[in-house]
Amino acid sequence: MSDLSAVKALVFDVFGTVVDWRTSLINDFSAWSQRRGVTGDWTALVDGWRGLYVGSMDEVRRHPERGYVILDVLHRRSLEKLVAQLGITGLTDADLDYLTKGWHRLHPWPDSVAGLTRLKTKYIISPLSNGNVALLTNMAKFAGLPWDLVMSAELFQHYKPDPETYLGAARLLCLAPSEVMMVAAHNNDLKAAQSHGLKTAFVARPTEYGPLQKIDFEATGAWDIIAPDFGSIADKLGC
Repeated sequence: MSDLSAVKALVFDVFGTVVDWRTSLINDFSAWSQRRGVTGDWTALVDGWRGLYVGSMDEVRRHPERGYVILDVLHRRSLEKLVAQLGITGLTDADLDYLTKGWHRLHPWPDSVAGLTRLKTKYIISPLSNGNVALLTNMAKFAGLPWDLVMSAELFQHYKPDPETYLGAARLLCLAPSEVMMVAAHNNDLKAAQSHGLKTAFVARPTEYGPLQKIDFEATGAWDIIAPDFGSIADKLGC
C-alpha cells in the first residue's frame, strides 16, 4: 500500500459505490406500481435509465452554451423517453416526479454506513457524485449516510470525469489533491481522479448492474487501496 499518511479527506462516488441503485429502484417501483395500479417492466426501465446516464451528461458537455443541467432534470428527461419506449401508460406528472425521485431513495450496500462511520472518526468524508445537491442530501437522510458535507458536480458545474470536479473538491476542502482520496467501484472514475493527483481506493461491487455487469468486477489500475468493502478500507487506514 502507498504512503497515505498525508490523506485528510475521503470523497466517494455514490451510485454503485455507496448505494445499490439497481435493486433499490426495482424494488421501490415494483411496490409502488402495485399500490398505484400501474403496470410496467420496471427492471427494463431501471436498466434502460442507467444506460442513458452517461449520454445525458455528455450532452451537457457538448452544449456549454445551454448552461449546466442538474442530474434530476436529466433523469426526468430520460424517464419520459423510456416510459414512451416501453409503453408504460397512465402516468401523471406526480407519478413521473415520484419515479424521478426514486434516485433520492436509494439503499446503501450492507457495509456502507458502518464503514463510513468508522472512516469518519479519522477523515473528512463526503460524496463526490454526479448527483445534484438536493438528491445527495435527501439520499443521505433516507439512507443514514454520515457525511461531513455534501459535494456534488453541481457545485462545480461539471460532471465527472471532468477535472473541475476532482480539483474542485480539493479546493473546497483547502487541501492539496494528494491529501484527498477518491473511493469508487469504477476504475474509470479512479483513473481520472489519479490523473489529477488524488489518491485512490477501489471497492468491488460486482453485482451493481446485476446480470448486466460487464466491467469493474475487479481493480484494473494501480490504485492505492484495493478492498472488498468499506470495512476493509477502514482496516487498511487504521480506523
